Amino acid sequence: MLDKLAYIEKKYLELREQMMDPEIISDNKKSIQLSRDLSWMQEIYDLYQDYKKAHQQKHEAQEMIDTEQDSEMLEMAKEQLKEAENFIEDLDKKIKVALLPKDPNDDKNIYLEIRPAAGWDEAGLFATELLKMYLGYATKKWWKPEIVEQQLSDIGWVKFAMVKISGNNVYSIMKFESGVHRVQRIPTTESQGRVHTSTVTVAIMPEAEDLDFQIDPKDVEMDVYAGSSSGWQNANKNQTWVRLRHIPSGLIVDIWDSKSQLHNKDKAWSVLKARLYQIELDKKTAETKSLRGDQIGSGDRSEKIRTYNYPQDRVTDHRIHQSWSNLPVFLTWEIDDMINALVLENQTRLLEESMK
Repeated sequence: MLDKLAYIEKKYLELREQMMDPEIISDNKKSIQLSRDLSWMQEIYDLYQDYKKAHQQKHEAQEMIDTEQDSEMLEMAKEQLKEAENFIEDLDKKIKVALLPKDPNDDKNIYLEIRPAAGWDEAGLFATELLKMYLGYATKKWWKPEIVEQQLSDIGWVKFAMVKISGNNVYSIMKFESGVHRVQRIPTTESQGRVHTSTVTVAIMPEAEDLDFQIDPKDVEMDVYAGSSSGWQNANKNQTWVRLRHIPSGLIVDIWDSKSQLHNKDKAWSVLKARLYQIELDKKTAETKSLRGDQIGSGDRSEKIRTYNYPQDRVTDHRIHQSWSNLPVFLTWEIDDMINALVLENQTRLLEESMK
């Protein structure tokens, strides 16, 4: 481990020097990649500096214990030795976690998709509640949520919603939300008092950048239409609805939320890129069983990850076999405890795997 830390320290200092090079500064792609590398190394570099200082303090305290005759100074040295050893033990754990392979998408913004699955109107209602939960949670974390696309049923429930969430390390925190969310409760329309089970699918996709993934424009067809949403002025005059169709994959993206065709076009390209990038990530996971395969769950939309049981006032995450009570409060975006538990369990599994 010490050899690896020394190498990272050397590399970090070299990259920091390179960042001052005018040639690097003028090259946007190189600058972005170097910034990412430095951001990852910064934590390890700082921990290593603390680690070396702690070992120096331990060495000095041990020397004092071996040579000191004064009882008070000897007692002080023993206390310093104990503090240094405890600090080293704590740093050792933090360094092992910091050295775990990083998901290259962890610092990215995300696109969150929500779709009702089984359960008709009850699934649509729960999809609406999940959307509110995630929007509230994003605001609580000081992220920026933006509804990119939303389709509502005749009674106002969500049929489909896509939200872009921008901020610090959004993907690293939200990536474990992908999968099937199951709700068990008595619908208001149920006259016999029976508990119904409905499901909602959540997908989390990292925002793709040109550095990560590029689309050949020749593979994409674009059509524009007049906006048809109710309440739009000049709906029949301005062609602001943008549809992109990726010919090789057949993926279609429709964006019409803005009154500007240019804004909708930019959003549509960003969404299409994110969806295609996610497909590539899924292929790599299936083929190589890389880091994502070692993490909690696969992120597969068909994987049942969580159950919200209203009669028992309990929400359970099936991947870590943990439950929380006070479901109504949970749905008002108080989900930090569960997300922290998922992140911790994931780190633990990766750490155990790295030590085999």
